[in-house]
Amino acid sequence: MIVRAVVVMMTAMMVVVVMIVCHEGSLAKKGSVMKAAELFDLTGQTALVTGASSGLGVRFAEVLATNGAAVVLAARRRDRLADLQARIEAAGGRALGVEADVTDRDAMRRAFDAAEKAFGTVTVLVNNAGVAQGPQRAIDLDEAEWRRVLDTNLDAVFAWAREGARRMIAAGKRGSIVNIASVLGFGVAKGTLAYAVSKAAVAHFTKAFALETAFKGVRVNAIAPGWIITEINRDYLTSEKGQGMTRDIPMARFGEERDLDGALLLLASDAGRYMTGATVLVDGGQVVQLHGA
Repeated sequence: MIVRAVVVMMTAMMVVVVMIVCHEGSLAKKGSVMKAAELFDLTGQTALVTGASSGLGVRFAEVLATNGAAVVLAARRRDRLADLQARIEAAGGRALGVEADVTDRDAMRRAFDAAEKAFGTVTVLVNNAGVAQGPQRAIDLDEAEWRRVLDTNLDAVFAWAREGARRMIAAGKRGSIVNIASVLGFGVAKGTLAYAVSKAAVAHFTKAFALETAFKGVRVNAIAPGWIITEINRDYLTSEKGQGMTRDIPMARFGEERDLDGALLLLASDAGRYMTGATVLVDGGQVVQLHGA
């Protein structure tokens, strides 16, 4: 009897030890330190980038593809999309160009359908497409120009974010939406009324939308770039007049497209898994500087 009791006691103790070891192993695995390449890895994700035929959209698509995502390229210029798709595929990535005007809701739905057919549910959406405002002062700004800017820079962001979130939730997928705001959403310049308002609204929209999708696993954040040199503005920003603008930037230079890579990957990947409703400023410190002091 005594021997049997001892055996039972020892067996119970062994079971407890095994359970503790397994539990600690599980905790260690959950809290293990990941290498950067693993932390920012997007393998298995399907990304959709609007405005992917030029400027920052091209860079965003290439960065996402390089880090493992299958990327759907949405824009109006089919020839440019084909070129970008070919470059991504030649580098070993996966991409699909889809012609779409972001203000066209039918084209939007076709883009998401094409993405799902080719790669699966879109789990990373980058709302990048945008238009600049013609240089008009507030009292001269006509309603048509105001409407043109808001249609693309704000209304389309809402429509694509809503469509993307609906599909992620319906598919039971966790995902990330990254909206592109601007430094002009935090400080204004003359002649940019419609543009500045649209980008400020994007930052606030990001907060409001994030609040209502977080519990479903859909994170919504934004990037607010400062003056970033792209093919669209290179001639002006590198001119003598353009270079003078660097005096208002604490880092004393314009940004390069690659300066946004880190913010994009942070928000798109599991590296930012506990971030939602945030707008990340990437502006060389421009917003924090107090002019006239």
